[in-house]
Amino acid sequence: MGHLSTHVLDIMHGCPAAGMSVTLQRISGTDVHSLRTLTLNADGRTDGGPLLDAQTMAAGRYRLVFAVAAYFRSKGVALPDPPFIDEVPIDFGIADPDGHYHVPLLASPWTYSTYRGS
Repeated sequence: MGHLSTHVLDIMHGCPAAGMSVTLQRISGTDVHSLRTLTLNADGRTDGGPLLDAQTMAAGRYRLVFAVAAYFRSKGVALPDPPFIDEVPIDFGIADPDGHYHVPLLASPWTYSTYRGS
């Protein structure tokens, strides 16, 4: 059964990014539709299951938008205005709705990386 998940690690503090806000969007041509916005739990993951489950997975283009600067400010990190990294959008495609798509993010106020996880 297909599903979409994410996990965010705060590489500045060496811990999960608990409390970071994430928005899932569906991209169709030039239209972008927000599907849901949520706050990551103590493990830097979503509560209540995957972002998309077997019933809601569909082939297409998607975007996850991670509120990185807001998260680090909430942790007391002094950031310039504007911050070097504010929001991190990750655009990706789902080709197989029966597949498992995991989109992890490793983030600090100055850098980030992602990959297709397992």
